[in-house]
Amino acid sequence: MTDPGQLTNVADYESLARTRMDPAAWDYQAGGSGDERSLADNLAAWARIRLRPRVLVDVTSRTTATAAFGTDLPHPIVVAPTAAHRLSHSEAELATARGAAAAGALYTVSTIASVPIEEVAGAAPDGPRWFQLYAPDDRGECRELVERAVAAGYGAVVLTVDLPLAGNRERDVRNRFVLDLGANLAPDQPTDETGLVMGPTLDWDDLAWLRSVCPIPLLAKGILRADDALRAVEAGCDGIWVSNHGGRQLDTAISGADALPEIAAAVADRALLIVDGGVRRGIDVLKGLALGAHLVAIGRPVLWGLAVDGAAGVQRVIEILRDELSLAMALTGCRTLAEITPDLVAETAA
Repeated sequence: MTDPGQLTNVADYESLARTRMDPAAWDYQAGGSGDERSLADNLAAWARIRLRPRVLVDVTSRTTATAAFGTDLPHPIVVAPTAAHRLSHSEAELATARGAAAAGALYTVSTIASVPIEEVAGAAPDGPRWFQLYAPDDRGECRELVERAVAAGYGAVVLTVDLPLAGNRERDVRNRFVLDLGANLAPDQPTDETGLVMGPTLDWDDLAWLRSVCPIPLLAKGILRADDALRAVEAGCDGIWVSNHGGRQLDTAISGADALPEIAAAVADRALLIVDGGVRRGIDVLKGLALGAHLVAIGRPVLWGLAVDGAAGVQRVIEILRDELSLAMALTGCRTLAEITPDLVAETAA
């Protein structure tokens, strides 16, 4: 066990996690595509945003509570889908599920989980959870995955739409790293030479078909344009997940933080909006909410917590961000998430 008092922020977990992981597995999780410019810009985008705090507001009592698709949540921090948690810890997604549930976080479980999605659900049966879908070419297999998620109590399906082919992840090529597809996909699913799932045939007709067979809320993940967001909403999506896939797909793609305002203005209240990419502080969460998101997702920080201390590490990382968000709310004069409004954001720094 690690003394949590010695780890005061997410960056502390990152540093320690790196020492505890196989270098090739670390590179798989930490790396981006190409020159990793989008990877770096995901962090820089939040840093560019400046805040205009309100003063003389009684912030003695504050709440971070929110809701998504009728499920009450104690805070807006979501665990984003990331693959193969056994690379970080022997208990894999089972530990992640327990840690997320203990911290009150909604957990989005990846198709490429190391263990079956039913077992992940069973590890934290009371925890809110969504299922991220890499849609197989075979619609029968795709529908079966959706049916399994519904039967296991997942509250929504999150379709990844930005991976027709895997990005140019050179760290994995150099390391000759091949990803295990995990326990949920058929072994004949198309992959690239490093084992990454691909979906080159996925199109708008497939989205419409998926909407027709999915009985729970459906979100499209990986959208960076307002026109695509609107088209997805018109196709029946209940949520839009603004993301550049953690900088792992198209290098130099804009960050979720930069794409969010345009999408929020276009979509308005027609869909639930989530943003991810480079979130490392509770202040980043506040900025995401101010720019129009309803929920803000974290990916790599969860894996760092998992590598350091299993379920307890996942829980602690989320709680650090939650507590930082609450403090940021106090310092900007916000008592509820509804008071985190766009006027808190100043012009971005050059």
